[in-house]
Amino acid sequence: MSQANQTQKFDEGRLMQVLVAPIVSEKATMVAEKSNAVTFKVLQDATKHEIKAAVELMFKVEVKGVSVVNTKGKTKRFGKSVGRRDNVRKAYVRLKPGQELNLGGEAA
Repeated sequence: MSQANQTQKFDEGRLMQVLVAPIVSEKATMVAEKSNAVTFKVLQDATKHEIKAAVELMFKVEVKGVSVVNTKGKTKRFGKSVGRRDNVRKAYVRLKPGQELNLGGEAA
């Protein structure tokens, strides 16, 4: 399947909802510097192809690859009551050489 057919296969409204939020942490920053990758929190049912298409659509960059990690939510206690954190699906999006994604919002 060619690249042109792959991006047209997905509903644009769905692609706008796939990326929930960028993850800005110490680990995500180290990964970004080391392997030119950006980390996003994504929907639980998002596929790698959807994530790739969403990043290319929203940020106008070329994506080299996508790795996905499912993190189970921890059980936490708050005094007597027991709570649970949400499960999180993270996507590490590697960009092609020469591509840059600016999440800060300031003009370069």
